[in-house]
Amino acid sequence: MDDEKIVDLYWLRKEQAISETASKYGSYCMKISMNILNDLHDSEENVNDTWLQTWNAIPPSRPVCLSAFLGKISRNLALNRCKARYAEKRGAGEFALSLDELDDCTPDRSSVGEALDAEDLSRRISAFLWEQKEEGRRIFVRRYFYCESVEELAEHFGLSQSKVKSILFRLRNKLRIRLESEGYLYEK
Repeated sequence: MDDEKIVDLYWLRKEQAISETASKYGSYCMKISMNILNDLHDSEENVNDTWLQTWNAIPPSRPVCLSAFLGKISRNLALNRCKARYAEKRGAGEFALSLDELDDCTPDRSSVGEALDAEDLSRRISAFLWEQKEEGRRIFVRRYFYCESVEELAEHFGLSQSKVKSILFRLRNKLRIRLESEGYLYEK
């Protein structure tokens, strides 16, 4: 079933919308959840929570791109679950590793100030990424949004792991320089 018809089912409050969504996007949302949570049981719960949140969000939202809408919900729920799980200790897995990598090129919250919020930072990072070569942009997003491992990225793009690491390193450095030039302070 195409995405527009699935969204129409949500608008009509038909429970079939959930089964159609699960059938079409279940493995996609599970992959995102597993990359972040690294636990099958938690990931299954997260995917089920994704369907519930989607049911509650449509309507009033009418997503233009259902896969992106679901991916964002799944990712945000997984991040919240991960934060709760590791509230007192540092977590392991690709999620924690990818955050550590980004740590040097993103501003420290305490140094940014109230005027520069997360939405502004998100717009700036997005603008930066659209200026990059497509391959680098796709690698960056898959690493830092979907939390895919370097090994998975290398296999997917047909590159060596060291080449993927090099691309990510260069992009993080360019991003850090860009954000610094736009007034984001670094006190790390």
